[in-house]
Formats: sequence, C-alpha cells, structure tokens
Amino acid sequence: MTERERGVGQGRNTKPVEDTVMATMLSNPWFGALPASLVEAMLALCEPLHLHPGQMALRQTEAANGFFGLVSGSLKASTLGEDGREAILAVIEPGNWFGEISLLDGRSRTHDVTALEASELLVLSPSDFAALMARGEFSRAISVLLAGRIRSLYWLVEDAALRSTRARVARRLLMLASGDLTMAENSRASVPVSQEALAMMLGITRQTLSKELKALVDEGAVALRYRRIEIMSVVRLKALAELR
Repeated sequence: MTERERGVGQGRNTKPVEDTVMATMLSNPWFGALPASLVEAMLALCEPLHLHPGQMALRQTEAANGFFGLVSGSLKASTLGEDGREAILAVIEPGNWFGEISLLDGRSRTHDVTALEASELLVLSPSDFAALMARGEFSRAISVLLAGRIRSLYWLVEDAALRSTRARVARRLLMLASGDLTMAENSRASVPVSQEALAMMLGITRQTLSKELKALVDEGAVALRYRRIEIMSVVRLKALAELR
C-alpha cells in the first residue's frame, strides 16, 4: 500500500457522521454496495455544503470542484439552450452522488446543478477524489456508476428516436418512480414532479404533456395531484411505456 493510499480514510473530519446521514447515503443502491471501509473513507474526507433554493452546486463550463453526495433536499441537473429554454436532464434526490465526469477527464462541467429547495450535501475535493481513484475498489465503483449513467442515456436516446410521445411520458414517469438517478429496484407510488418540470425533462410543450397525461389518466395508469403524479397501476404504465 502506498503512502497516498494510507492517507485516504484518515479524514480531516473528526466529528462522527450522523446516523441519519449515514442511513440516507447507504439507502442509495450504488453507495450501499460499497465496502464498509470505502464508505468510511469517503465520508471521513467529505466536507458539508449547504445550498439555498436556486443556488448552484455545479455550473456548466466551469472546472471541476468536487464529487458531491446529496444528503437532503433536491437538485436539478439542467442546461440552457441558446434561445434561453431550459432542459432538465435529471432530478437528483438524497443518497445520490454526482460530478464525477469532469474529475475523470479534466474538462469543464457538462451541465448546471441547482438546488430546488434548501439542500445539504457532502463534497469530496478533487484531490481526495484522485487519491481514492488510486484504490482499485473505488475506481471499479466509479466505473459501475458511469455504466449506470450510460445505460440511462441510451434509454433516453432510444425513446427520443423510436417511441411515441405517450410512451416517452410513461417511461420517464417510471424512471422518476425509481428515483431517476437512483434507479432503485422498488419504485414508489407517488412521483414528486410538477408538470412544468416533466415537460422540460421530455423536451415537449406543456400542452402536449397535458394531453398525454390525460390519456394516461383515462387508461387508469396515473392520477394527477398538486406538484406530483400518483402511479395507480405500474402494470398499465409499463404497457403504455412500450408503445411505439
């Protein structure tokens, strides 16, 4: 073991990680699958960060400033077109980690990440991330994380190229029910998303989304609530998600 590897895990934070923080982060399938020693090393090296609503964790085109884990609150990953229109790429929920791409290739951030509400994060500095990458178990874990991201991107590209708008809406709701980036095995019955945000995720107008959601309601697949969508039948929603 090198001196660099021995230094990792002997964190600067002497205060123990709170049980609630640990439970939240371990609830994420990716982080929860890591060896206990690696979990402890990462959390010991992290520094806390508080964001107010509208504050940015990442800004597109800027240099990498760390690897982030969300403890509480919610964030959106988004980008702006030249015409000022916003595209929401993902909703980031507690337990998720993000920001690894620029740390790996040394290039600028690919998108903005903004707090949708007051949010608490953990930040692993670029130097500590690089030190952890020297450990095989961490570099393999980052490879798995990236593989999951790539799979999700392929699904979205396939949806845009081959599937009907109704199927795209249904499939996106299924992704959100699994936590979007989290991709949990057990989906939830209520998706906390506004219709405006969902339209931005899909790149369609509010009018088009309203029409498609009404069709899903008529099919008994979903019910519309204030700033959330309830999934009434996963089986029916999955069937609609396969329409071409």
